[in-house]
Amino acid sequence: MGSRWSVAEPQQSWHVLLLLPVLLIVVITAAAIDSPPDIHLGPTLVIAPALTPSFAGPRTTALVGALAVAAQVVIAVFHGGLTSANHIVQIVTLTLLSVMVTVYCAVRDRRRAQLAQVRSVAEAAQHVLMWPLPEQIGPLRIASLYLAAEDEAQIGGDLYAVTRSDGQVRVLIGDVRGKGLAAIGEAALLLSAFRESAHRDITLPELVAVLEQSVTRYAADRESPEEAGERFATALLIEIPDLDPVTRMTSCGHPPPLLLSPGHAVTVPSLHPSPPLGVHGTRATEHTLDVFSFEPGDTLLLYTDGVIEARDVRRRFYPLADRVTQWTDASPEALIHHVRRDLLTHAGGHLGDDAALIALHRTPSVHRHHHGILGHGGARTGSVSELPGL
Repeated sequence: MGSRWSVAEPQQSWHVLLLLPVLLIVVITAAAIDSPPDIHLGPTLVIAPALTPSFAGPRTTALVGALAVAAQVVIAVFHGGLTSANHIVQIVTLTLLSVMVTVYCAVRDRRRAQLAQVRSVAEAAQHVLMWPLPEQIGPLRIASLYLAAEDEAQIGGDLYAVTRSDGQVRVLIGDVRGKGLAAIGEAALLLSAFRESAHRDITLPELVAVLEQSVTRYAADRESPEEAGERFATALLIEIPDLDPVTRMTSCGHPPPLLLSPGHAVTVPSLHPSPPLGVHGTRATEHTLDVFSFEPGDTLLLYTDGVIEARDVRRRFYPLADRVTQWTDASPEALIHHVRRDLLTHAGGHLGDDAALIALHRTPSVHRHHHGILGHGGARTGSVSELPGL
């Protein structure tokens, strides 16, 4: 029922709008016939075909143009006949202008169709490459956002993924060097390697080593001598157990997450990042495993540098940590919505780099910790550093 009305309403609106150029032609023709011979209203008929492309296609525009030319002929018959040089010029000019407007309308519609196809392909590629994150996985509620810097694109060099296995959730967020189509290949490689290996019984540093090997092989196969050392990606991997607030993470040159707690508290878990993936081959033992406490009721906000490096008209970076203090009690969906609106306002509606955000909210519930029960009031473990000024 809803779909029927959604189609019928635009058609009805289109027919109503078509009355305007037709009515203009009738009114101008009647006024021109009744006007003195020295007053020429016929040239104003061009308004009708010029107005039509704003709501109709080339066929309707051509019909309105033909109607306007016919009206000009009628005016000529009542004002001196068709042999008048002035009327001949007006008819020819109106015909040419109507043809030009119709051609413009056809070209515009073709480009719109091409753009719609490109958007459709981009959307399909995004869904294939980056599967939509679930709204709930284990004890976590999730909301995400992807903003591509490329015009008309919906995907670029930023990436994220979430998997679940053995009573825990593993999250990847990363940023491939570059943006747009040039970075999609490496982003797809990292996502595939993560999805394939995250379910294995390996530690986060070992998982990072697997991703490192994939990036290194990709660079060896694709990198030209001029691009030596230019292909790399930052990545942050987080492991969140279901029954334990102690959360583990490993960073490869990626910004640390923000931990939002009820009451406008924002902290940054201490992080010891290793170099980005692809800078040089590293072993699992070279990646530091950092731990922090992610309590029920808290929200963990992950992001790429396209967020914090967005600039306003005065070239100031977007102060994400300061801004989110007002939304610490918001749901993941509301938090992402607020940040998106605030970020685009700060950047004047256009980002200079791809940007991605993931909000992970740990639902308030009782969790078993080792041999006891740990609720929201349990003691925090791990190293957490307060943000300056917060």
